[in-house]
Amino acid sequence: MSVANLQEKLLFFTSQKSRISAQLSNIQMQQLSATRKSSTSQMAYNEKLQQLYYDPEIGYGTDEYTEVLVQLQNDHEFEMASLTAWESELEAQKEGLETQLNEVTNYESSWQKLLQNNIKSEFTYGGSSSGGK
Repeated sequence: MSVANLQEKLLFFTSQKSRISAQLSNIQMQQLSATRKSSTSQMAYNEKLQQLYYDPEIGYGTDEYTEVLVQLQNDHEFEMASLTAWESELEAQKEGLETQLNEVTNYESSWQKLLQNNIKSEFTYGGSSSGGK
């Protein structure tokens, strides 16, 4: 196999690694965004609970308090479940991309070894055949 073909294959693997790395970066930024959104949501929920507790009209001790509290809890649980599902999906995508990156890296390593062996053998053949003429 010619050296040029092997080098072309190595360039292909380099571009694949670059593409996968860019996707991994994107996933990691989305994970950061999900974590930030989860934290923000929890802080907002805690603030709403505190406001509800001390609200003079529907605060703790009133008949409406339990209804509003249950509604707040349900809304928060739904939002957190959605965020958790999103984070799980992102983690699965990240693991898939990391697996692809490892495969491409292993292929690249194999092709680099093949290129080195090919260069050695072409150098040896070229050196011995030209020396005899």
